[in-house]
Amino acid sequence: MASASLTRFEGIFPTLADDIKKQCIEQYGLPVRVWQWFEKSLSHNAIGGKCNRGLSVIDTARLLLGRDLAPDEYFHTATLGWMIELLQAMMLVLDDIMDASSTRRGRPCWYLVPDVGMIAVNDAPMLESAIYLLLKKHFRGHPAYVDMLELFHEVSFRIELGQTYDMLVAPQDSVTVNFAAFNQATYNQIVAYKTAYYSFHLPVALAMLYCGCASARNLEQAERILVAMGTYFQVQDDYLDNFADPTVLGKVGTDIVDGKCSWLAVQALERCNAEQRLVLEENYGRKGDGYERRIKALYDELKLKEVYIQYEDAKVAEVRQMIHEVDESEGLKKSVFTEFLSKIYKRNK
Repeated sequence: MASASLTRFEGIFPTLADDIKKQCIEQYGLPVRVWQWFEKSLSHNAIGGKCNRGLSVIDTARLLLGRDLAPDEYFHTATLGWMIELLQAMMLVLDDIMDASSTRRGRPCWYLVPDVGMIAVNDAPMLESAIYLLLKKHFRGHPAYVDMLELFHEVSFRIELGQTYDMLVAPQDSVTVNFAAFNQATYNQIVAYKTAYYSFHLPVALAMLYCGCASARNLEQAERILVAMGTYFQVQDDYLDNFADPTVLGKVGTDIVDGKCSWLAVQALERCNAEQRLVLEENYGRKGDGYERRIKALYDELKLKEVYIQYEDAKVAEVRQMIHEVDESEGLKKSVFTEFLSKIYKRNK
């Protein structure tokens, strides 16, 4: 059984875009120029990523069924995967605006594309709304349709709550960073809501629902492992934001300038002396020449690269132990989690 290929997965998207087009033009009577704008947004924001979340739905279903997928099964799981990519696209459009980011996937952020600007605020929920259009068209007759619908709504709400928590802890218009709110417990909560549930739990839960093995026991086991794995993934993301080559990462890191409650900032606060804390307080979250450079130098001084390596080794060992203890008696497979872990372990972008 081969893992899903990105090329084949991307080949499904034009069919789904056509479904959305028909709904907009034939059923709603939408002017063509409005559809063309939406189509441009779909292309820019949904296409061009690694699509790990979307591909994971296909791979999870294949592993749960223990065989290669039939053509209709592939189409259905790929469609569910693209719905997650649309949710991701919605989130990134808004996240880039709130973070004042400049690039995404090696291209200008959508709001910085000529003639877009703050129209992007309206384009983002349109991307999410397309999920429910596609879900109704292709899964209304599926036994788990309502569960899928509720899962998307629940995870979307979790993302929004996590984003709110993140922005309240590190408000963009604040003159000084409130380091009192920066701690591991707060970080873990933000990560669970903003990242773990939609990047890790959602693809697996959708595949379980599609394949008919979403028992309460299986969902509980999956959620516990995948939230832990999602936390590891976000720590990786925070690490790469500072230490990765932007040309490899596909974006310029902004966590320091934005004053984010990032894993690196939490670790720095736990390890710094009084003098080093003063460097944090005077430079973190400030825009202007030299501030970010001083924080990066402090991270090097505190040897946070080595701290991350130690964290990664310990966290991966913990996740592997959790996988080893999975009860497969109700159709869940350990291989679902080992394959997921293999995709993110030691990633560099």
